[in-house]
Amino acid sequence: MFDKVGSGASRSALGAAPIVTAVFLSGGCGSTKEAHPEEAFQVETPFSRSIAGNGEAVCWSVKRVFLSQGYILERSDALILTGTKVYQKDDETSILVRLQTTCVDNKNGSSTVFASASREVSKLQRVKQSVMAGVSIATVTVPAGSALEMHMIRRETIQDPDFYAGFYRLVRQISDMDRIEVKDARVPN
Repeated sequence: MFDKVGSGASRSALGAAPIVTAVFLSGGCGSTKEAHPEEAFQVETPFSRSIAGNGEAVCWSVKRVFLSQGYILERSDALILTGTKVYQKDDETSILVRLQTTCVDNKNGSSTVFASASREVSKLQRVKQSVMAGVSIATVTVPAGSALEMHMIRRETIQDPDFYAGFYRLVRQISDMDRIEVKDARVPN
């Protein structure tokens, strides 16, 4: 029922389909693009440190570091401790540092403290203002001058290892002092 030309053409088209499919699929699998190239998980990062002491004592040390460095505690619960500190760089620029931490008791006499900080830079900017006036369905917007307002111009995660090293160094010092004080309190005179 099929003529020889028609059946040969349909057989060659069917024979090429697996080749075309293989080429198409291999193009997708061979891609070297990463889904999130800025997020490369690494073993060594500045965002965690092991500190000698149980979880409760080490977390108490973290809270004392926040308060001793002028951070305002935003949220304090059993798992997460968040503090903020605002710097006035100049008359027009304000910098807010938000440091969020959590402590995990390792059940071996040490705890791991995880910390991540972000910096928000805000700048005083002149913003045009307007007033809307109208009656019924007729509304008119009229310029009403301008005002100075703080606007966030940049937000970033702090990546500087020295920032975190200083934080962990102070947590370790306070934790060590607390352990020595507890040990000395137990020794009878």
